[in-house]
Amino acid sequence: MVAFLLVWVVLIGTGVYGAIWYSDKQQAELAAAIEQQTARQIAAVQENYQTQITQLQDGFATEITQLEGKVNALNELLTFAKDNTTEKTDNSNQLYTQINEVNQKLNELKKSLDVLK
Repeated sequence: MVAFLLVWVVLIGTGVYGAIWYSDKQQAELAAAIEQQTARQIAAVQENYQTQITQLQDGFATEITQLEGKVNALNELLTFAKDNTTEKTDNSNQLYTQINEVNQKLNELKKSLDVLK
């Protein structure tokens, strides 16, 4: 009878130990799988973010180049208008206003580009 109880206790103890071991093993495997999935998702988000930042930088650089061309053209026009006018006209004031507006937009774009970098 004692042997029977001893075998019974050993079987129950082994069963409990086996259940705990299996549960821990499954938990570790699940944690590893979640960690891998999270790492893949983070990498995808980072890649997407980098792509968007690159596109924005390229767009801003293009806009800045275009605005610089407009500023240069306006400066040339202003110089030409100043050279060709003898009396005070409103053209130079309009050109100065346009140049100031373009310069302000150019500065805003440069600030935005700096923030993105």
